Amino acid sequence: MSHSHDHAGFGRAFAVGVALNSAFIVAEVVFGLFSHSLTLLADAGHNLSDVLGLLMAWAAAGLQSRRASERYTYGFRRTSVLAALFNAILLLVSIGAIAWEAIRRIVHPEAVAGLTIIWVAAVGVVVNGFTAWMFARGRKGDLNIRGAFLHMAADAGVSLGVVVAGLILLRTGWTLIDPITSLLIVVVILFGTWGLFRDSLNLALDAVPEGIELAAVRNWLENLPEVSELHHLHVWGLSTTEAACTAHIVKRDPDLDDELLRKISDGLHDHFGIEHTTVQFESSHTPDCPMESEAAPAAHR
Repeated sequence: MSHSHDHAGFGRAFAVGVALNSAFIVAEVVFGLFSHSLTLLADAGHNLSDVLGLLMAWAAAGLQSRRASERYTYGFRRTSVLAALFNAILLLVSIGAIAWEAIRRIVHPEAVAGLTIIWVAAVGVVVNGFTAWMFARGRKGDLNIRGAFLHMAADAGVSLGVVVAGLILLRTGWTLIDPITSLLIVVVILFGTWGLFRDSLNLALDAVPEGIELAAVRNWLENLPEVSELHHLHVWGLSTTEAACTAHIVKRDPDLDDELLRKISDGLHDHFGIEHTTVQFESSHTPDCPMESEAAPAAHR
């Protein structure tokens, strides 16, 4: 799990992406209605959800930098997780509507203007491709940025598919190519959205973040020469970029050891990317530890 804190560096990318895609949505709706193209209207609906997602991710990135308060002691880091989850849900709902309308058009086909579809979709390839490029450098470090990148890259690919569908329509006059392309758009969006939904839901449920193996963390801690026993180990995501860890450690030497605390904190950061570590030292394993019953069975030894 990466821990980049340069959310502000993507502020311009969010602003440009929202502006370009909003303008493109208006163009798709106008030309979609003019040409009776479900493909353009479907893609406009998808792009609208992307703009809303970009706005939420943008707002969440800003909230992440706000300082903690007496009430929100971790600050607003978790808003990035909520934004990613809501964005994924919004996309899943939108593709359901697109699929329903596409099936209706297959049963009751309508004529569409293929040339209009080609030109508008070609603009979409440029707009979405450029927006995706702006988020490319941060796609591996933040679930929100990854979501923005994947959606824009998928949109560019979908728009390219629409161009192909328009060319086929002009050449063959086969009107069913429009709703069929819409269903293909649904499949592409679903494929890209499912991973975002799964990862954001896992983070919302305090699962171990992707890229961190709990067994490896446990093994590293247990192999420290100063550690006699380990229990109540938890690792979870504070946000889409930051991980936290808590652990109860039985020391071989019962004395307080600030150096060992620093060693554990630095080691977990360097080896696993865990930035926030809280350790409780114990001189012996207390069977009736109040948190013991809540720990995962695999955390016991």
